[in-house]
Amino acid sequence: MDIHILQVFSSVYRNRSFSRASEELNLTQPTVSEHIKNLEDELGVKLFDRVGRQVIPTREADHLHVKAVEIIQKLQDLKTDIGRLKGQIKGLLTVGASATPGAYIVPPLAAEFRRKHPEVFFQLVADESGKIAEKIVSGELLLGIVSDKVEHKMVEPLAVIEDALVLATPPGFVEKKQITMPELLRMPFLMWSEGSEMHRTMEKGHSARGVSLKGLNVVAMLGSNEAVREAVKSGLGVSILSKFSIKDDLEAGRIDEVGIMGIQMLQSYYVIAHAKRTLSAEYRAFVDFLKEKFSA
Repeated sequence: MDIHILQVFSSVYRNRSFSRASEELNLTQPTVSEHIKNLEDELGVKLFDRVGRQVIPTREADHLHVKAVEIIQKLQDLKTDIGRLKGQIKGLLTVGASATPGAYIVPPLAAEFRRKHPEVFFQLVADESGKIAEKIVSGELLLGIVSDKVEHKMVEPLAVIEDALVLATPPGFVEKKQITMPELLRMPFLMWSEGSEMHRTMEKGHSARGVSLKGLNVVAMLGSNEAVREAVKSGLGVSILSKFSIKDDLEAGRIDEVGIMGIQMLQSYYVIAHAKRTLSAEYRAFVDFLKEKFSA
């Protein structure tokens, strides 16, 4: 058994798919299947059941994956440690992120960080905040950026990224820089679908400070931040959006930002890691970079 076969196994396990694993690893699907078969023959167990198009891990695969992740990470740590001895920050940096940070915060930060450390390779794992936290606890991920505060003894918060939530309107739709809450209630409002990250944020009310979902003149419910943003640009209505997500549109004049009198809206994103695991050099450098960039 070699490390390459364990990496193939881990990819199939995470993706629950031979085809997606082949894309991720840049291997042909028959090669991936052959590696899994050889591993099953070597161990004398079945690792995956194929039920229709589904790939379902067996109990033996669940156990093997925990150990495989540890072995792969130890090898990566060893490579990083050798690089650190040379005074270099290099290697794979995998970050798990929920919807908004995954789409709008991590990519530009990764680009900026790589300008300082060009031998770092980023991999982004997108999922719900709860799933990212679970992957941190299980050891599948070392670092995550999530929208929900995680209360777990094995999860350590390392930094906080603050994002302003703003009233986004079509260009010229509102002539004033600020409006009152009653004025907002009369405007055509674009709602985010239930269960979405933004919908949960507004329901909590801790960030919105007085903006209630009740009473809004909802003219459409849309399934993603992208859909809401495009609908605002097209003039369908107004909405409350992450300022990170509309930064380019604000600068280009495709969307206007309008204040709501007496209300400041914020969303916190939490940088988290496993409380008992040691971050390797490239991870520590990235966390330090985030702390420096977003410190008060």
